[in-house]
Parts: sequence; C-alpha cells; structure tokens
Amino acid sequence: MGSIQILLRQHVGAPCEPIVKAGDNVEKGTLIATPTGLGANIFSSVYGVVEEVKEDRIIIKPDEEQKETFVPINVPEDASKLDMVKAAGIVGMGGAGFPTGVKIDTDLQGGYILINAAECEPGLRHNIQQIEEEADKVIRGVKYVMEISNAGKAIFAIKKKNGKAVKVLKEALKNEPAISIHLLADIYPMGEERAVVRECLGIELDPTKLPLAANSIVINVETLARVAEAIDEKKPCFSKNLTVIGKLNGGNEPHVYMDVPVGTSVGELIERAGGIDGVYGEIIMGGPFTGKATTLEAPITKTTGGIIVTMEFPDLHGANVGLLVCACGGDEERMRDVCQKMNGTVVSVARCKQAMEMKNGALKCERPGICPGQAKNNLQFKKDKAEYIIIGNCSDCSNTVMGSAPKMKLKVFHQTDHVMRTIGHPLYRYLKVSKTVDQDI
Repeated sequence: MGSIQILLRQHVGAPCEPIVKAGDNVEKGTLIATPTGLGANIFSSVYGVVEEVKEDRIIIKPDEEQKETFVPINVPEDASKLDMVKAAGIVGMGGAGFPTGVKIDTDLQGGYILINAAECEPGLRHNIQQIEEEADKVIRGVKYVMEISNAGKAIFAIKKKNGKAVKVLKEALKNEPAISIHLLADIYPMGEERAVVRECLGIELDPTKLPLAANSIVINVETLARVAEAIDEKKPCFSKNLTVIGKLNGGNEPHVYMDVPVGTSVGELIERAGGIDGVYGEIIMGGPFTGKATTLEAPITKTTGGIIVTMEFPDLHGANVGLLVCACGGDEERMRDVCQKMNGTVVSVARCKQAMEMKNGALKCERPGICPGQAKNNLQFKKDKAEYIIIGNCSDCSNTVMGSAPKMKLKVFHQTDHVMRTIGHPLYRYLKVSKTVDQDI
C-alpha cells in the first residue's frame, strides 16, 4: 500500500482543519481533522505515521501490517443516534457530500425517507451490490434515520432492471410495513434527488427547492449503511465503496471494491482491477456523466463512486464543434476538456433550455429526465458553422437532440460515448425505453 492522501475537503462546506502533525502515529479511526463550519469530521483510514500536513491534505505512510480493529467515535455513553452520526463524519456518499448529520437533523412529522438506490451513473454497481449482500445493514440505517427525523414511511427507489437486488429487498422488507419499493425506469438521471421525489411521491419540485419541501429526505444506499455502522459499532466514516471499470486487464465488467480506505490512490485501485489494458483515452473519477478526468496519483474521497479507464478518443482534426451543456451532465469546463481531447475547435456553446443557473453558478434541470426539445440550440450550432456537436444530456434530452440534429447535418457525439463504447453500453442517442415502469412488486 502506497501513501494515503486524505483531502481536507471531502464534503459540502469549508475545508476541515488538521489536528495532527508530521510524525504523529495514527490508527484506523483516529480523528485527524475537524470542520471549521459546515462540514464533517475526517479520520485516518489506516494505521501509520503522518508524513506531511499540507494546505489541502494530510499524507499518511501506512504500517506494513494493517489491523481490522478501529478507534471508535468519541461520544458519551448517553449520546443520541444523531450525535453518533455527526461524530462519525458521514456525508452523502452518492456524490453530493452534504453532511448527513445536518441533513437528517429535522422533523419530518411523519414524512418520507427516500432511499436513492438508482445507481444513476451507467457502469457503476457498488450500491446495488451492497443491497444484494448487506440489505439488512442498509435497512437498519433506514430505520435509524426514520427514527432520528421522525419519518413515518420509507421508499427504496431502485431500477427495475436490478432484479436480484429487488428480490433481496422484497424478501428483507416482508415484515417492514412502513418501508416499500418503487421501481424506476432505466434512464438517466433517475437518481437526481428531485427526480426521486417526483417518481416516488408524484411531487414536482422547483430547482430551487430541496426534498424537504416535499416533506422528505433523499439519502443514498451507502450513506445509510455508514449510519448503521456509526450507531451499531461506533465506527467512524473512513472507507468507501466504489466501482472500477473500463479498459482493464481484469476485463471491462464492473469491479466492485467495498470498504476501501479513503485516501487510497486511483492507480492502486486500477492495479487491483488488473491494470490498464494498453493505450487509453483518459481516467475518470466519478461516473460517465458527472465525473471528471483524473490522474493515477489522485486520492479517493468519501464521495468517490467510480474510477473509469476509457478507450482512446476519436480525432476530429480541428473540426468546428458546438457544445450543448446540460445540468444533468458535465459542466462547460468538462465539455471543453472532452472537445480538446477529440481535437475539436469550439465555435458555439449553448445550454439545454431547462438548465437553470443557481446562485452558486451550478446548473439544475427544471424537470430532470423529461425534455421538451433542443431544435433551437441545434439551429444556433448550424448558424455558428459547427460540423459536430458534443452533448452531455440526459436520456430524454439526447433523444430530442436527435430529433433535429441529423436533419441539419450535424454529427453528434455524447460526452459519454468513449465510456459507453469501452464498457459495451448502448450510446445515449435515441430513447428506446419507457420513462415509466409497472410497479409489479
């Protein structure tokens, strides 16, 4: 095991403040950094010695022998379940990174916990595998969060295609009348939290609204498992489940790794999956839609869901390209990165008509997964003399782009094409599945 690099910003809010120094011995579960405002405690994920404390990270040299035991969270004997969650440093582990202790510190007055089991990004499957292997732990986490937030009901939002996981859940919930299952269609972005609210509760939330406006909390599968660990075992949050996939010597099917120490390098995880198979295009941290290019040296965090090694990019030989930026996919910076790697020249940039800019500059979709059309943007690209367009849209938006782009002789690439081709997944172009599924469970 190489050096562990634990970033001081692994969550929404300000970076944490280190409370260790170079030369300190640490154990698995030692508290090493604390929040300065909105944030969550950060712990050592290994036994070892602090090598260096930098402005943005703590570097730890692990001992050769690693014990399974860990230092439990430091809470009083009479600590509440909420206090344990806060002390354990749990954040939203589906990618958002909002501190869980803050999110669930509310009174839903009998409302809903919505469990995001959509595994929204194509190619990832660690959430689904956790349900298949540890449904009881996840359900314990659900019941704890229901108790803490005074929720009356909980609903698992899971794609119907994950038949084995649905069957496991159905069996595990036989004697849990307050917890049900809602089946989702296999389209992107069914895991966006307002999409989860819409699908499960039939409530359409404005982009500026949180699920609390629908008397609900949306919480990821792995996050719930970490809640159960914090309460049952007093275990700090220092490990991550993730999927490694792509152009690998171990094959391009998903390689799922559970309880990986936070701070482990991307390269080490790729080596676990057999190493990179020949020449590749890029390495992505995160999912195909919302992930970003990364390096072998980069460390994983509490929010890392995927590591993807892609095939090489096609070469556009300097051709003119229009970028269609969508709230559901990569931001403009990511789209430009993909275009550059394809040797394209950006001549036009447009936003999906439903992409609304928030106060922090981020984009949110007005109706995630339901698109009214993109002809106007395609007309702009044609006017700006684009030959190709690169899109980052959801399943339905991609479908509407294809309704007009070919007629205008615009050649379409999706920002995920190189990933989808690598993993043998259908390209995002024409929507071939229904947006709704029968709830036959």
